[in-house]
Amino acid sequence: MSASYHDGARRLQDRFDTRRLADRLEERFLQRAEIDESDRAFIERIDMFFLATADAEGRPQCSYKGGEPGFVRVLDARTVAFPNYDGNGMYLSMGNLAVNPHVGLLFVDFTGEAARGPASAGHVAGSGTPRPSRLRLNGVASVDEDDPLASSYPGAQFVVRVRATQVFPNCPRYIHRMALVERSRFVPDAHGEQPVPDWKRTSWACDVLPADDPARQDG
Repeated sequence: MSASYHDGARRLQDRFDTRRLADRLEERFLQRAEIDESDRAFIERIDMFFLATADAEGRPQCSYKGGEPGFVRVLDARTVAFPNYDGNGMYLSMGNLAVNPHVGLLFVDFTGEAARGPASAGHVAGSGTPRPSRLRLNGVASVDEDDPLASSYPGAQFVVRVRATQVFPNCPRYIHRMALVERSRFVPDAHGEQPVPDWKRTSWACDVLPADDPARQDG
């Protein structure tokens, strides 16, 4: 019996003769549900991640979440938290959490700079040379609009906490090596302020914005 693999995965493992390898990986990595110090350092240096959610019928959404390094916080060995900033108002991913709290977070370091130290997964063994790396965290999410962390995230609408059920590194060999050019200017600053995106000023959007949207005050 496996906690990680269902019949669909098993059929493909048998088709390509990877069942033994999959079982070894499950034994070595997938049974871990705690965030260790190396994971913490990696997560808290990251400035973006991908969030996978699904609705009550299992229909998926995948969204990009970005911020300043440290915007995802490791609260303890089983919990991470991140802010939800103003978006397009559809709440596709966040709405899914209300009906299906199971989520997957994929942290990718395209530069190799987030994983430091010769023992980290982001370095070529024995060389100390940084390379791209990634980490997966699966868990159960919760949203509390009165979360005490909210005040420490200026400009956030609310905070999402994720209770980890699986934490594991992911093979980095297909990650493209990229360099950071510029972080988004739309991430709220220390005062919670951010520029108004141009699309909110278009004719199709400006008349249906929320009453308190800064774009209305901006004219």
